[in-house]
Amino acid sequence: MEFELPELDRKATQKRVEAALEKYRIYKYISFDEHEANTTASYDPIGGGKSNSTSDQTAAIAVHNADAKAYRKRYCENIERSVQRLPKMEKFLIEQRYMIEDAEYMTDLKIYNHVFQPPISEKTYAKIRWKAFYKLALNMNFAVLQQEGKS
Repeated sequence: MEFELPELDRKATQKRVEAALEKYRIYKYISFDEHEANTTASYDPIGGGKSNSTSDQTAAIAVHNADAKAYRKRYCENIERSVQRLPKMEKFLIEQRYMIEDAEYMTDLKIYNHVFQPPISEKTYAKIRWKAFYKLALNMNFAVLQQEGKS
């Protein structure tokens, strides 16, 4: 019985993983503004609203606020759990390059020349990053499979 790892489209998979990590940073470091109920009454000459049904604006807002917070928290925990499963070098690279608060201002050059001690080559950095992306993509279902016939 043989098991083959899938061949992934590198560019598309990298875009998806980087987008997921950017979404992680937004959810993790930008505060969530809760919706608030409208306290100003509005006049409706017919009554019952346009759909002829009543709504509980306060309950809908409370549900949205609770659900949105829970979704953000769950998303961040899933990403963090996936990154924690990576080998030491891959985990370090992903955390330093993509998961810190000011990751948008970090460059690959800065990471492999200054953050890694001792510094590593660009080629080694690219290999480590792709291995991490591959594992994260498979683990988090962000993988984009390479089309049959394309190489």
